[in-house]
Amino acid sequence: MASSSNTLFVSCLLLLLLSMFAVFSYAKVYVVYMGSTDSEDPDEIVTHNHRILSSVHGSVEEAQAAHLYSYKHGFKGFAAKLTENQARQIAEMEGVVSVFENTRRRLHTTHSWDFIGLAEETTMEIPGFSTKNQVNVIIGFIDTGIWPESPSFHDTGMPPVPAGWKGICQTGEAFNTTNCNRKVIGARYYHSGYEAEENNNLDFATDDDPKKKVSYRSPRDSIGHGSHTASTAAGRHVQNMSYNGLASGRARGGAPLARIAVYKTCWDSGCYDADILAAFDDAVRDGVHIMSLSLGPDAPQGDYFSDAISIGSYHAVSHGITVVSSVGNGGTKGSATNLAPWLITVAASSTDREFTSKIVMGNGVKVKGESLSMHQMMVPARIISASIANRGYFTPYQSSYCLEGSLNYTKTRGKVLLCRHAERSTESKLAKSEVVKAVGGVGMILIDDTDKDVAIPFVIPAAIVGKRMGNRILSYITSNARNATLRIFASNAKLGSQPAPRVASFSSKGPNALTPEILKPDIAAPGLNILAAWSPAVGKMNFNVLSGTSMACPHVTGIVALIKAVHPALSPSAIKSAIMTTATVFDKNGKPMRVDPDGRRGNAFDYGSGFIDPTTVLDPGLVYDANPTDYKSFLCSIGYTEKMLHPITRDNSTCNNQPFSMPSGLNYPAIVVSNLKSTFSVSRTLTNVRKQSQRITYRAVVTTPHGIEVSVHPKRIVFDRYGQKVNFTVTFKVSVPTHGYVFGYLQWKHRSSRVTTPLVVRVTDF
Repeated sequence: MASSSNTLFVSCLLLLLLSMFAVFSYAKVYVVYMGSTDSEDPDEIVTHNHRILSSVHGSVEEAQAAHLYSYKHGFKGFAAKLTENQARQIAEMEGVVSVFENTRRRLHTTHSWDFIGLAEETTMEIPGFSTKNQVNVIIGFIDTGIWPESPSFHDTGMPPVPAGWKGICQTGEAFNTTNCNRKVIGARYYHSGYEAEENNNLDFATDDDPKKKVSYRSPRDSIGHGSHTASTAAGRHVQNMSYNGLASGRARGGAPLARIAVYKTCWDSGCYDADILAAFDDAVRDGVHIMSLSLGPDAPQGDYFSDAISIGSYHAVSHGITVVSSVGNGGTKGSATNLAPWLITVAASSTDREFTSKIVMGNGVKVKGESLSMHQMMVPARIISASIANRGYFTPYQSSYCLEGSLNYTKTRGKVLLCRHAERSTESKLAKSEVVKAVGGVGMILIDDTDKDVAIPFVIPAAIVGKRMGNRILSYITSNARNATLRIFASNAKLGSQPAPRVASFSSKGPNALTPEILKPDIAAPGLNILAAWSPAVGKMNFNVLSGTSMACPHVTGIVALIKAVHPALSPSAIKSAIMTTATVFDKNGKPMRVDPDGRRGNAFDYGSGFIDPTTVLDPGLVYDANPTDYKSFLCSIGYTEKMLHPITRDNSTCNNQPFSMPSGLNYPAIVVSNLKSTFSVSRTLTNVRKQSQRITYRAVVTTPHGIEVSVHPKRIVFDRYGQKVNFTVTFKVSVPTHGYVFGYLQWKHRSSRVTTPLVVRVTDF
């Protein structure tokens, strides 16, 4: 009898396990977002989350097994494994704002501060202002972690950790509490969302030497990206920073005395929503002042409250935290991401430093190409087009791109190959040099017209040239048959050889695909060939040169830290306004900024308000301020209902009595009219943030968009005191029908002060 009972018990247990396995086999990770916390007890939020999960799973045990995270500090919600049907049931429950899949976000993968205009000083002082209070500014980085031993993160001479800090130093693989210090004051890591999607358990420690690891179940950085961005924004002075001896010299971050808090959410394949939201939730409680995210969704971006970065940043900004993000590396019109108006979204530009290799052809012609390769050809070698070295079933067209397996060793051995790179291809350029090396090639010229200025650390003597130069080399090869030779020299860092800044070709462009009335990107900063700290777990290097809007984002983050140091009471929107209204649209030669690769004249969809200028940003004079109530009005204006918004805002206001009814009514530091039929008016409010002893008068000066009449009322505005607000209205009228968007500027001028606002207009059919 006992044996029969045992058999029955084991059978029931197996059936239960099999049913749970069946559920989880078809389950995916979903994020359930439930709005603001409304000062609720965190434990009660967790209990409520478990009740919801139990109601769809059928048991407490299954609910606990499915649960990944509870969000309970900055906002409410949870992440859990759910079937599509279970996710649909939860989405219909009271108090649930949105339910969305745990989507993967991608990383938007130093002389730059000298180029921007910050002084060579320990504290990065700006004339007329003291930024020493940056020691009390805490920056949170959501990224790949940090390499704490880097000289960029030493804490020599730094005062104790700010009293308001509530974060932790989470221990883990090759990382303990001693890895945090007075510079890196906190570190956390998040992996549940990643592991659930990738079916990859990070528990595989096999070596105690951290430099030999592939990944770390800890805040330690095994990719390099997080160390690079953190040191760009807030790295300490390093005396001899270089990339393999290139660009050697002193380097530092924008706010070298600001504190760093690490939130590692990104692993080898990317960063998942569930982990990102957990990081935002903790950062709000920990007490950070700024958050920096050099990552984002693929374009086109989804709805604001089905997007982890938009959700997390909304609640961070509602708590007074300024959030800085990268616009993405799509490069094409309308590819901008991180589109929410409460975010500062950053485009990438060049500096005046290039990493180039000299190329000498057999006919004596000398040209240059972009490269980080330290390899050098000692003597010239014959150069051929890779298209004539095709192997097997590969066509000449395929081999011209130097694809793996496409090249014939007998044709390529001892030669330099002229290869092509597909426009905007994600295929590795570095891998092409490895392919050429594997078939006996001694050098490579790579034609890439789109991103010809992005330097690559090739494994052989190699350089990137544009299409025009590539055709010139090809013509030389064709006309000299078997006698065409070429020599490639090692890379060299060179200053001032091209006009700068220029908008990088890879930098994603506007217009805003989600809400055209909100300008994106907001601002541009250096993001091309940026030298900063690195993880020696990758390539055994302490420093590396990277390009991407990922590199531009922390430049703005560093400036935000300086603004917080000087003006700690400014709101996130006022800080954004100070950055945007003091930017410049001219290069260092005083000419309009251009856009790579074709050198066309830039506009607000390329660089937002322009290139960041830290020498004027601390004294903006006037700002366009906005608060969470204004963002609610904005959300009402784009179709959110009171029922949808109440869980997000937790207030009792309705969409009927909002101060504006169209998204262009948000008090944003740019004015975009995307659907002008005849006449349209937009109102804005300026707040005086200059402490003064006398009345100040500003007058309006307009550079009109082509075919548009622009009038400003009043034309003069007067401020008597700090904090005073003044309203004005801009009216647009079609004078000559135009196609597409046209661009102009409104400037409020007082003596040498300029408060500049981009004007962007598109005329539609009458």
